[in-house]
Amino acid sequence: MDDRLGVLNPASARLRDGTLQLYPRIAAPGNISSIGSFRVTERADGTAVAEPCGFALKPKAPYELRDRPGGHGCEDPRVTFVTAIDRYIMAYVALGPRGPEVALAVSADGLEWERLGLMHFPRSDAPFADKDAAFFPEPVRSPAGVTSLAFYHRPTLPISIRGGPDALAELQALPPGWRESISIGYVPLAAVQARIHNLCTVVESHRLTLPAANWGTIKVGAGAPPVRIHEGWLSIIHGVDELEHPSGAALLRYCAGIIVHDAEQIDRVIFRSTTPLIVPEVPGEIYGTVGHVVFPTAIDRREERTFDIYYGMADYEIGRGRLTL
Repeated sequence: MDDRLGVLNPASARLRDGTLQLYPRIAAPGNISSIGSFRVTERADGTAVAEPCGFALKPKAPYELRDRPGGHGCEDPRVTFVTAIDRYIMAYVALGPRGPEVALAVSADGLEWERLGLMHFPRSDAPFADKDAAFFPEPVRSPAGVTSLAFYHRPTLPISIRGGPDALAELQALPPGWRESISIGYVPLAAVQARIHNLCTVVESHRLTLPAANWGTIKVGAGAPPVRIHEGWLSIIHGVDELEHPSGAALLRYCAGIIVHDAEQIDRVIFRSTTPLIVPEVPGEIYGTVGHVVFPTAIDRREERTFDIYYGMADYEIGRGRLTL
């Protein structure tokens, strides 16, 4: 991995023996991304050491490959163990010929992964950019009343993919309800239990209504998979805002914050932190491949009300923070 351009945005999971596994995005020259696999141990002083175990996924499926500038591959995974199907689910961004799309892989042990393919949404099978998918660990009832496996995703606007100097102005010109935000998709549990590949067939999808806050004004997306707490479902999400650089130029800041869903009606958000939980402050978060980025992608419960949050730092390396409720 000496030619890597960054090790960032990891998923995490506790394996069946209780050990912690991290699955970071590993970027190589040309922005060709794979998903690594690392066993994590903790020293007596509290520092975490990650030992490489090879790769969870390297790009090989047609929807992960393309021959044009901008790169390709498997990006930004999130991993959830779902007891109802006795599988680890990895949702990741497949950057292929149609652009970024959500793809799935599953594993019985968290080490060997089987691709299931791209997710298909009810609107059509037309090219549709999507990112930031992460599954809830338990079945829930969908708005239509169907017991389902639910997951976050973020429908992505062509403006964001195109980028360039005019993209920010175009995003800011959109009404708030048209800007990129979190949606929840639903896959009927019975269909998945009958055939695991049905996990890719989404039956419902609805945009979340989030309480107002002073962060995430440009766009909001999912971060780590949700975890159950006494108050409902806790989730660490990311938000993007415009900041003014000392030079007068505009820049984008990625930060992390909290939302809590109602325990029974997950489409109802009962709390959103009015200020971010983590903002770029230390040099590793401010300077990197893309500066001023804190991008949460993994959560590990340490105690009932204490969690470790793993996040990408400036699109180059990995940070860890501790959250106590």
